[in-house]
Amino acid sequence: MKVDAESFLNLSKTYPVIDVRSPKEFGEGHIPGAVNMPLFSNEERAEVGTLYKQSGHYAALLKGLDFVGPKMSDFLKKAVGLARDKKVLVYCWRGGMRSESMAWLFQRGGLETTLLDGGYKAYRRHIREQWNREMNMVVIGGMTGSGKTALLHALAKTGFQVIDLEGRAHHKGSAFGAIGQESQPTSEQFENDLAVFWQTLKPGHPVFLEDESRSVGHVSLPEALFKKMRSAPVIKVDIPKKYRIERLVEEYAQFDNELLENAIARIEKRMGGQHVKEAIAALKQNDFEKVADLTLVYYDKAYMKGLSKREKQTIHTLNLENNDVQGNAQRIIEFYEKVIKNGSDLS
Repeated sequence: MKVDAESFLNLSKTYPVIDVRSPKEFGEGHIPGAVNMPLFSNEERAEVGTLYKQSGHYAALLKGLDFVGPKMSDFLKKAVGLARDKKVLVYCWRGGMRSESMAWLFQRGGLETTLLDGGYKAYRRHIREQWNREMNMVVIGGMTGSGKTALLHALAKTGFQVIDLEGRAHHKGSAFGAIGQESQPTSEQFENDLAVFWQTLKPGHPVFLEDESRSVGHVSLPEALFKKMRSAPVIKVDIPKKYRIERLVEEYAQFDNELLENAIARIEKRMGGQHVKEAIAALKQNDFEKVADLTLVYYDKAYMKGLSKREKQTIHTLNLENNDVQGNAQRIIEFYEKVIKNGSDLS
């Protein structure tokens, strides 16, 4: 039985999903929660594909059978072990021969097997359509060191809907952003994982997220989501620089100086050679406050340049006096309720 992407995903909440594509394909992007049970290894898939182009379908089919034959019993054993109520879901790239072959095997072994019509390609098309859902988005902006991520987490604890894009991308969005983080997912897998959470959001309620550029590290935001963010109202938190420096020192001074020096070197052209020399000299003396102060000269300019590309009427500045995360989160809530939700003019 074949079902469309939406039905397949609904079934996946109950039954296990098996991705029969190659490990390379799976690594580039897969349905969240799927288990990889590759019909062919990366090398085998390449060989079958080459043979198909050179000698045609029949020759490629025979070679594929040579590869798959010895693995069939293991495939079935694994599927039986994964199955729930003797049911499994299976997909490949286009919903063709690979998934159909596995379905035939599993069905012979007594498993009810449901295929994704159109395969992973259809799933990706379905995911891209989800970003068109209307959402009441509110962007939290502010210069580097303003504690925007911490503010988002505080908002989440009060019950507001929050998307932590940097947390999901495993990157803080700057030259220093990869320090202390896990390896980043591919852009494709980032979008797949994010789409699962996106589906749980309630359109009628505000969704807070941090102001981001198109890319977070090497991960790109879905284009439709990014466009929504660019047109959404912005609460720009304005915190005195001394508190931003304090936060950056707390976040980064714990890491090896070599990592910090490498990060500074990556922005040398934009930061300026003299500032870089001063920053590295300060780093060698463990003067982390000075390092943060110097790097913020560049990052503050970069942020203001990015902010200038937004429509001015969408930007609302909220002055904050300290680093009290809980207190500042409450001020954001009050500011949102009065200025953005109810449209009051604080001027």
